[in-house]
Amino acid sequence: MNGAADDRERAEELLLARISATAGRARLGRRRVTYRAPPAEPWRHRPATAWLRRPPRADGGPARSRPGARLDLYEHGLTAAVGRRIHAVRFDTTVVRRCTVLTSRGVSGALVLVDVHGERVVLRRGDFARPQEWWSAICGAVVAAQTPRALAALRQGARLDFGSLWVTADAVGSGRTSLRWSEVRRIEVRNGFVAIRADGRRLLWATGASGIPNLCVLRSLAEHLARAGRDDD
Repeated sequence: MNGAADDRERAEELLLARISATAGRARLGRRRVTYRAPPAEPWRHRPATAWLRRPPRADGGPARSRPGARLDLYEHGLTAAVGRRIHAVRFDTTVVRRCTVLTSRGVSGALVLVDVHGERVVLRRGDFARPQEWWSAICGAVVAAQTPRALAALRQGARLDFGSLWVTADAVGSGRTSLRWSEVRRIEVRNGFVAIRADGRRLLWATGASGIPNLCVLRSLAEHLARAGRDDD
């Protein structure tokens, strides 16, 4: 028993050292919180966080990882350790998408991020403990890191694309349809689609929410620009 415990402790120390080294190379700053994989159930020994580029299995989820996966959030990003791989993600450069995946227990929500090497990483709600907490923390950190830079670009005349939606300092549009920010009242996510409402009368539908990169940043920009547009009126 002691030998097995010692082996587990050494494995944990080695994993932590590798995680710290990966975070250091990506300049993620200080570690803030760790989320570990929940205990495996007898019929499910495969916590899943993996690349989307691998073909999905029969249950619709990504390729399986080994037990002991962990998610660490840092000041400037996160690491996702799965099996032998450790992914580093920076909040200021990543692209995050929301999606749903089919698992052996049904449909589950997931965040899909891009790591510092351009590889995609899937974080499913069931992969780590306290999913509502780390989900909100990741989206909030991406918004805080990317919104100021996006606003600065818009003020300089840039047009930013979010999937089928485009945004300028004056308007938001999809294809040839657009609304001025002074007309926009809110952006809603309903039944997997994004709707932009204007005074309750006009509605601009976008593609499915899962196809919109950095939807959380788009919603932050919309709140800021719509409020500014109404104030200017």
